[in-house]
Amino acid sequence: MPPKKEKESKAAIAAKASKGGGKAKKKKWSKGKTRDKLNNQCMFNKTAYDKLMKEVPSYKLITPAIVSDRLQIRGSLARRAIRELQDKGLIVPVVKHSKMAIYTRATAAKEEGEE
Repeated sequence: MPPKKEKESKAAIAAKASKGGGKAKKKKWSKGKTRDKLNNQCMFNKTAYDKLMKEVPSYKLITPAIVSDRLQIRGSLARRAIRELQDKGLIVPVVKHSKMAIYTRATAAKEEGEE
C-alpha cells in the first residue's frame, strides 16, 4: 500500500488556486436593468384631489408627466385634471401640441397682461 497523503489546509488550497493558471470561472450574464412598477391611482381620492387644487396651480411648469409623478396618478387622469384646472382659470397654456401640453400658473400671465 502506498503511503497516505495528508490533507491540505484551506489556506494552502486557496494559495494553489491563485498561483496556478487553472480554469477561470465562467462570466455570469446580468438579467438586465429592472424598473420598479408604478402603482398609480386611476381615480382621485379626497387627499389627492385637494392636493391637485391647492398645489398644482402654484407650479411654474405644469405637464401631465409632472402632475402624474407628483400626485401618483395615471397619465390619463392627469390630463383630465389639467383640463379641469384650465377651465377654472387656475392655469394657462404655454404650448398646446397634440403630443405635449405645457401649462403655467395663471397669476404670471395676468401680471404680464396688466402691464
